[in-house]
Amino acid sequence: MSREHEWVDEEAGPVVRPYAVARGRTRPSSPALDLLATVASTGRPAPAKAELSAQHRRLMSCLAGHSRPVAEVASELGLPVGVIRVLLGDLLEYDLIDVRPPRDRTASPTESLLREVINGLRAL
Repeated sequence: MSREHEWVDEEAGPVVRPYAVARGRTRPSSPALDLLATVASTGRPAPAKAELSAQHRRLMSCLAGHSRPVAEVASELGLPVGVIRVLLGDLLEYDLIDVRPPRDRTASPTESLLREVINGLRAL
């Protein structure tokens, strides 16, 4: 049986507790890994010294070719956000991912502007 299949039992769910997946760590190594931060793979190969678990590899395959918010990655992999942030911190230390902070709320359009656009489109 491969090591990757030890993490989940189809009927019972996760066999290993989330804190074990994160090796007992509860905080990411970087404060940049905000819940709404966007992460993307750099496409670089893992360094020889990198200790990547099956969950790290699953995370990298989830990010391959996509840029995604941290919360979306956690949802897709079915792991708690805290665990994902710790694992992403590991990948960031190995320069395997790029992290972009969440967009500034002042740079996004206001609700009134969006309503004007919708009303303008309906008028066409």
